[in-house]
Amino acid sequence: MSLLAKIDQDLKDAMRAKDADRISSLRMLKSSLKYAVIEKGGGAEDGLSDADIISVVRKRIKQCQDAVEGFVKGGRPEQAEKEKAEMTLLESYLPAGLSVEELSALVREAIAETGATGKAQMGAVMKVVMAKAAGRVDGKAVNQEVQKQLG
Repeated sequence: MSLLAKIDQDLKDAMRAKDADRISSLRMLKSSLKYAVIEKGGGAEDGLSDADIISVVRKRIKQCQDAVEGFVKGGRPEQAEKEKAEMTLLESYLPAGLSVEELSALVREAIAETGATGKAQMGAVMKVVMAKAAGRVDGKAVNQEVQKQLG
């Protein structure tokens, strides 16, 4: 089952269960997916690959994280909890993340592959690692590991 089909099925299930919070979160995700299709040049949602969908889900999670921070600062803990619940739902659509050891090994391979010797080649290493990780790791974590290994 494709990721898009899973999201559609989960939305139908949430509607049947009358779970307003899940319905709202999934509709927001579907809306973000439609915007991604438009950015890509039109067509149908079927034109999105799983990698594209994962990218959209990561963006939505980042938006939720920012919203949680804002609600906590603004003294609205009930809204922050709602955003955290949405983040948990969205994270269920992401592939299993890489462990620290797996990430470290990927970075070592990329450094060897690119022949990087210092921070000047960091971009090339990051590009190789992000391609091999295929959405299973956050760019910030990759950046930190590359910096650590390139010294």
